[in-house]
Amino acid sequence: MKHSKFALILALTVASAGAWAKLPPPSEEAKAKAEEAKVKAAETAKLEAEQLANAQNRVAEAFIRQQKAKGIIVKPTPITPPPAPAAAAPAPAPVAAAPAASAPEAKK
Repeated sequence: MKHSKFALILALTVASAGAWAKLPPPSEEAKAKAEEAKVKAAETAKLEAEQLANAQNRVAEAFIRQQKAKGIIVKPTPITPPPAPAAAAPAPAPVAAAPAASAPEAKK
């Protein structure tokens, strides 16, 4: 049993050694291609978000119509979209270590 555990650990170590290798910096062409893919992904995400919102609105309107037919008045709560994330939030400044507090004095 000890040999199989050792062999497993050794195999995992050897297999993960490739992950430690440093990759060369991407070329200008690769950078441009990555930027293009990033822009395309952002546009796709925006389109999907709009389509999702439209589908949710259609479902909500159908529900309101059904409830109205039953005589129930539904007042939907407007939902505001979450705020856009900050492009690059500044890193918090390191906090200086507080001096060690002295031991509390013994009560008399």
